[in-house]
Amino acid sequence: MFEGMDFGKLSQMMQEAQAKARAMEEDNESKVFEGKSGGGMIRVKVNGNAELLDLDIDDSLLSDKQALIILLIGAVNDAIKLSADAKQKAAFEMAASFMPNLSGRG
Repeated sequence: MFEGMDFGKLSQMMQEAQAKARAMEEDNESKVFEGKSGGGMIRVKVNGNAELLDLDIDDSLLSDKQALIILLIGAVNDAIKLSADAKQKAAFEMAASFMPNLSGRG
């Protein structure tokens, strides 16, 4: 069943995959994604782990709590989606580097 398999090469590929995954995680942590809503009246920044880093609210919204809540939720969700999309893209690119058929080149 395992005749002809090069386990040394398989082990090397797994080590490469682990190293790429670690590098991808570190790179993603350093990225910053900005979500906006209300025409930029609310801006939030999250890192690649979807952790909130910064929040900017236009002073004109401070008197309208309901509008503030709605716009804040929209901006946060926008930034989190950008972060998740970037993480998914990086994971796909990593997988494609090990399986050329995924990238459309093979």
